[in-house]
Amino acid sequence: SKHTHDQCASRLPCCVAHPCACSLASLMTWKTAVMDIPYGGAKGGVTVDPKRLSERELEKLTRKLVQAIKEIIGPSEDIPAPDMNTGAREMAWFFDEYSKYKGFSPGVVTGKPVHLHGSLGREAATGRGTVFAIREMLKAQHAGRIQDHSFVI
Repeated sequence: SKHTHDQCASRLPCCVAHPCACSLASLMTWKTAVMDIPYGGAKGGVTVDPKRLSERELEKLTRKLVQAIKEIIGPSEDIPAPDMNTGAREMAWFFDEYSKYKGFSPGVVTGKPVHLHGSLGREAATGRGTVFAIREMLKAQHAGRIQDHSFVI
């Protein structure tokens, strides 16, 4: 589902419902707008249980997805990112397949392994951001330090 432009998460959950994808796309739009990041919001997925597929089947599925959407994504439009049940391995396949059609394009996808032009710290970034957000919220509410609280995420 495309809410606006420039950010598409790659998901391989068991069920990808259209209203859910629309909600996630809208949320991405707001998150990037609030942070003044030049992405819009898009979300998408493949309805499959990845636990029932072999690694080779997952790779073929990922590459077929790239072939199907290669004309509507790119380094400056709808940049896929890893999400549920995907990671650096799938993003590496994505980058490789896209580059076969469009030439060397490391910016086509985020979440690649570092040795394939990925970013150091990418895997820990969401958790680190959560800690920073909680710390700042506690500070604003004069509610003490993180160490003084318990959290469920």
